[in-house]
Amino acid sequence: MPVISVIVPFLNEADCITLFCEYIDNAAKDKTYEIEVIFVDDGSSDNTVEIIQNYLYEYCKFVKIIRLSKNFGSHAAIRAGLLHSTGDYCLFISADLQEPKDMIDAMFNKIIEGYDIVNVEKCSVEQSFMGRMFGLIFASLIRRYGVKNYSSGGIANIMFNKKITSFLNENIESNTSIVLQIIDSGFKSFTITMDYNNRSAGGSKWTVSKRIKLFIDSFVSFSFMPIRLVSLIGILMAVGGFSFGMITIINRLINPNFVTGFATIASLLLFGFGVTNMSLGIIAEYLWRTYDASRKRPVFLITDIKELKIDALKRA
Repeated sequence: MPVISVIVPFLNEADCITLFCEYIDNAAKDKTYEIEVIFVDDGSSDNTVEIIQNYLYEYCKFVKIIRLSKNFGSHAAIRAGLLHSTGDYCLFISADLQEPKDMIDAMFNKIIEGYDIVNVEKCSVEQSFMGRMFGLIFASLIRRYGVKNYSSGGIANIMFNKKITSFLNENIESNTSIVLQIIDSGFKSFTITMDYNNRSAGGSKWTVSKRIKLFIDSFVSFSFMPIRLVSLIGILMAVGGFSFGMITIINRLINPNFVTGFATIASLLLFGFGVTNMSLGIIAEYLWRTYDASRKRPVFLITDIKELKIDALKRA
């Protein structure tokens, strides 16, 4: 019977983790596959780990808890879980119960048809205006300038086979998006759409700063568009400066009393220095990631791995 490794990164999810444990345990009941659950504690400060340990699992094949030394981010936590997964297929989901109940079944039924990757796109879910706008802008820009086959509606969950798992474990990248790394690999994929639920309890850990970091990481890692944009802005500024200079000279020749004015010069200087600093910032992002990769520091640090005992008699 095939085994699906479900990677669950979490950070302070005590409010909803009991319901999630019930959800994932029942997901393995009377199925044509077995489930290995790998919880990855991404630096929690509450009692989420204790709740996971005390839950009485009946149907999951294995349950593991991996604890990271600090908060490395959800993508790094997923990579830690993948490194210790043993399933024929892997899937990472959140612990907030937004995923539909039949999602694992739908993805499994499609991936056994011969696909390497099965993506799930959110069809409908209650989101803030800023959340919707960020998703639409992000998907549009990524499709245009980065990963061409990225879904226009964004990707919420991905199931993939051992081929992809091996690829990810052999290429552990820092400051990047694991979702885009999977999609950009070019393996045979299929996308399905499903209706998602609202968060069951607690607050989202997907802060504005984390959204901005993901946005920057995605473009710097998978697109040369920002660097090309710097070149384009430089060319436009050079052409504009030359044109403005020629106009000033011609006006001066035609009208000797022509005065350019302090305000014009100040505006041009402020605009020019602003664009220059922005360009240097973009270049610095690429240089920083090159430097960070050259140091070969670990993307995550694991402090403890615990495998929980499952009552085999109950499962039988």
